[in-house]
Amino acid sequence: MRRPGRAPTGYLCLVLHSHLPYVRHPEYDDFLEEDWLFEAITETYVPILSACERMDRDGVRYRLTIGVTPPLAAMLGDQLLMTRYRRHLANLRALVEKEVAGHSPGTPLGKLARFYQRFLGDTHEYFEERWHGDLLAAFRAAADRGSVELITCTATHGFLPLMSGEAVRRAQVRVGVEAFRRVFGRAPRGIWLGECAYQPGVDELLVENGIDYFFLDAHGLLHGEPRPAFGVFAPV
Repeated sequence: MRRPGRAPTGYLCLVLHSHLPYVRHPEYDDFLEEDWLFEAITETYVPILSACERMDRDGVRYRLTIGVTPPLAAMLGDQLLMTRYRRHLANLRALVEKEVAGHSPGTPLGKLARFYQRFLGDTHEYFEERWHGDLLAAFRAAADRGSVELITCTATHGFLPLMSGEAVRRAQVRVGVEAFRRVFGRAPRGIWLGECAYQPGVDELLVENGIDYFFLDAHGLLHGEPRPAFGVFAPV
């Protein structure tokens, strides 16, 4: 926030951290944990990406940082999982059609069923017809349009302070950067540290891999030496 003629009194940085554990199970035809990914695609990633497209199309000014971790990027780029997501979405749409047929429009359940009929139809159109199942391309396009900045994470969302040995921590950072570059065709400027966990020396590993900035828990700043003058309300 900036008052006329004065320096900013604080900053607001909107950062969305998208991460899921790796849940690919080809040994089963249907595996419950994979629903985590499918639910996140339907209820989070597609709505956010489509909203960004609408705002860019309508000339809405905004800035948003989105972290895409290596495990999530690997799953979104996996053809087996995307095929299973198509099946998951088709099953949801078939179920909601039954609910629509069984409840009149004026009833609470009828209204709810019709809401999800439209919502799931829009999700299918965006995922299948707009991006042909390639949400990584949708993320790249959002970054190319300029209002979204994509950042990476440590390779496995690893908790760096508890990892034994400099080599392990260095590998977590290096692989996170390499995975991002491979998927998005560019080097990441920023990184989300797993669990926002920091210890002295981590910053040096980030610099080695070309990272300009990172995020950490509030106490990492408030208990720092020296304590930042603006606490957590300004970048350091």
